[in-house]
Amino acid sequence: MRMRMRLKAAAAVVLCLHCLGVYLFTRGFLLTRTELSAFSLPSDLLQAQAPCCSESDLPSTTDQDLPGWTPPTVDRVLILIVDALRFDFVAPSSLFETKQKWMDRLSSLQHLASTHPSSSRIFKAIADPPTTSLQRLKALTTGGLPTFIDVGNSFAAPAIHEDNWIHQLLHTGRRLVMMGDDTWTQLFPHHFNHSYPYPSFNVKDLHTVDNGVAHHLVPWLHRQDWDVLIGHFLGVDHAGHIFGVDSQPMVQKLEQINAILQNVTDIMNSQKHLENTMLIVMGDHAQTLNGDHGGGTSEEVETCLFAWMPRSLPSSISSIFHPSTCGLGLNGKNICTSTMQQLDFAVSISALLGIPFPFGSIGRVNPELYALSPGSWDRQWLPASFYEDPSSDLKTWKNNYAHVLCINSWQVKRYIDSYSATSVMGFPSDDLHYITKLYNEAQSRWSDSKNSSCKPENDTIDEFSDFLLSFATLARSAWTEFDLKLMGVGLGIFIISIMFHLFVFERVHSLSNVYDNKTQKSSNHLQIYVAFLLVAVRAVSFLSNSYILAEGRVANFLLATTAIGSIRSSLVYGKIKKHDLVFLILIILIRFGIEKGMSKQAATNPFLNYDSGSDFDLKWLPSLFEGHDFVTLLPEISPMIILFLLSFLSCKYITCTVHSRYIKWVVTVGTMLSYSFIATFWLSERSFAPKMVYVIGLSLFVLNFVLRYLGILEKGETVQRLRSLALVMVSAWSPTILILLGKQGPFVVLVCSIAGWSIISSKNKGLLDDCKMDPISVMQWSLLAICLFYQTGHWCTFDGLRYGAAFIGFDEFKVVRQAILLFVDTFGISHILPIFSLPFLVTIPNSSSSKGRDKTVIFLNLTQVYLLYGLITAITTTFTVLCVAIQRRHLMVWGLFAPKYVFDAIGLLLTDVLICVSALYYC
Repeated sequence: MRMRMRLKAAAAVVLCLHCLGVYLFTRGFLLTRTELSAFSLPSDLLQAQAPCCSESDLPSTTDQDLPGWTPPTVDRVLILIVDALRFDFVAPSSLFETKQKWMDRLSSLQHLASTHPSSSRIFKAIADPPTTSLQRLKALTTGGLPTFIDVGNSFAAPAIHEDNWIHQLLHTGRRLVMMGDDTWTQLFPHHFNHSYPYPSFNVKDLHTVDNGVAHHLVPWLHRQDWDVLIGHFLGVDHAGHIFGVDSQPMVQKLEQINAILQNVTDIMNSQKHLENTMLIVMGDHAQTLNGDHGGGTSEEVETCLFAWMPRSLPSSISSIFHPSTCGLGLNGKNICTSTMQQLDFAVSISALLGIPFPFGSIGRVNPELYALSPGSWDRQWLPASFYEDPSSDLKTWKNNYAHVLCINSWQVKRYIDSYSATSVMGFPSDDLHYITKLYNEAQSRWSDSKNSSCKPENDTIDEFSDFLLSFATLARSAWTEFDLKLMGVGLGIFIISIMFHLFVFERVHSLSNVYDNKTQKSSNHLQIYVAFLLVAVRAVSFLSNSYILAEGRVANFLLATTAIGSIRSSLVYGKIKKHDLVFLILIILIRFGIEKGMSKQAATNPFLNYDSGSDFDLKWLPSLFEGHDFVTLLPEISPMIILFLLSFLSCKYITCTVHSRYIKWVVTVGTMLSYSFIATFWLSERSFAPKMVYVIGLSLFVLNFVLRYLGILEKGETVQRLRSLALVMVSAWSPTILILLGKQGPFVVLVCSIAGWSIISSKNKGLLDDCKMDPISVMQWSLLAICLFYQTGHWCTFDGLRYGAAFIGFDEFKVVRQAILLFVDTFGISHILPIFSLPFLVTIPNSSSSKGRDKTVIFLNLTQVYLLYGLITAITTTFTVLCVAIQRRHLMVWGLFAPKYVFDAIGLLLTDVLICVSALYYC
């Protein structure tokens, strides 16, 4: 008993060390940028004696009379956000190599762009990752860069406390109306005069939010008591998550949005009070062909912004539009597009509305978007010396824009100075010196132009633009503050935990040798070395971003290597065992599943054609056997057939293994009911069925622990008892994990079961005792878990989360409940089931050598299995931490290395927790 308590305490110590290491390294690596509490005020220009304006240039007014730093250039702005709007949803299909069925569906915008080229523009808007909605909305309103650490808040948006243009509108007395995604009211709980929020996280609901926006939008367009109106549509995003881009529901949703936009533009053309209103249709981010977003791939960051003014603008605006890509629209007329950074949106909208620029905004007022506003062509609030001899509309616009850029640059420089003085790390001194030099040169040219007849046109605009673009580049490359001391301490604790882990493992291994005289030490040590060699190969691969992307393939390759080694070992004894061949065949099938899962990361995959609207299935078979009806039906009926087979095998094995009549009856009935409810859900989509599966699974899980500590499950020999405990635990979890995986679940669980049987069967090759810990088998168990993670369509990025699984059985969103379901879907097949089923590796059925074995020997062998499994996970995670520390300035650090670290760290802590739970349950 004392030995067991010590080993349980050792497992708890490992968990505490890993928690501390993860906490410290995360604090050092995933620090958010320092958020400054300062807010811009209308009087700042004069009080700070900004070089762009002097008291003689501006009338003597109060803050209420002087609401902004520049005069407004439009009366109102109507912002319609289409969540997950891809650039190719709006741009003409002629710009792309292949026309797809989702293209040219927003024809109303293309019509405006082709018939009114001087008052409308299509922009390819580049978003900064991570491309989750919360981060994008925060960046769009504050004008700052999103931070990686905020991804964790994506399900519960906190109120924004940084300066933003929503706050500036409220402070200057503007009237705001919002309708659609309720994230806006979470970010800005007291800012809107009128709001119509709708729940945003039910991804299965394509229409409630969009219909709500459409219902409220038209009446508000006929009213005049608003200055900024925001409508946020979610149907396109949800259609992508559930069905993918290349689907009929997506086409239908785009056509609905197009009809709404057509109605909006018709109203704006007919209403006199909307003549000076700018319409902006934009996406907060884009999406992959599978409907995923969150990362930094071109598919995810290349969204769209469309701007249009009902009023006609001077023809000279064409000279402001940068050279761009052009193509023919649906009406045969030419449509040209431009490119802009979403970082520029906040300061641009502030300039259009004439409000102070947000204090933390680091973007540049976009020249083309600014030129689309009628007021930018009028004589602005500038010194009279600039208008002594205005020769053209274009010259007037350049004067106005130069003045706006001067204020824009002054604000960014003010922010740089404040940030450098407040932040612990600040910016690198060399870079800061270079940025300051650019700003001083631009301001010097501006001052020279004010004091001479030279007008601040092209040269001044270029120099201010160089300063702003250079600082944006600097911020993107060096924004995150890495605390190297905390990162180093965290990494050191990981290394200490491995050393402690190895010490405990060696102690238990030595005790096992003392208690069990049958051990063949040389063979066992050789297998330990081989297992750690495989661990080292996989761990070192994390130093390459290419191998991180191909982690599933690497794990499958190493698993195949062990299978081939088993076959070779069998040949030594003169005969290939059937379970070795079965295992190798399964590994090949798993490779197909991994390729299918990984194809969700790419637009196309040459290995397998992926149907974005479904999970892993057999829909690729009909093309191989065209004309055979039974093959056509196979993809539809195969999940039900495999589900029935799993139900039969589970009940049979429970009956043969569990000897307690009461427990056998409860677990068998619970398992049969769970599988029946799964079949009911797949046939009828009844939401009560998944709920019943969850209730049965939770009840069995709790019942297991209660009966375990009441001693009811203590009957029988040690091996038999452990096998029964493991089977009951796996039976409690399997149905829940299976239903969350979707119709791929039965196939995955069947493959998992047969592969596990193959590993257990190949464990005894005449070299080891049946109940002895086999390091190779533990390594295979670990590699199989990794392969199953990737086979089920998961991968280590946030767009790899299967959000739809969180709503199986539920329509409404509740943070805790949906987070638990998403967590179980993500880690169930790769962590929960493999760890709870580890006792099978030391409790081989029908083993002659297991009968009558000493309890202590079996307990020590089981402890070694769990220690080695945890050690394998700890070593690979430590190498992930080391890789992230080395690659912290890598181009893909936030798109690849940081998500990999987050997933591995969570997986490590979950592994430790499950090992502690297993220690309480099995020992």
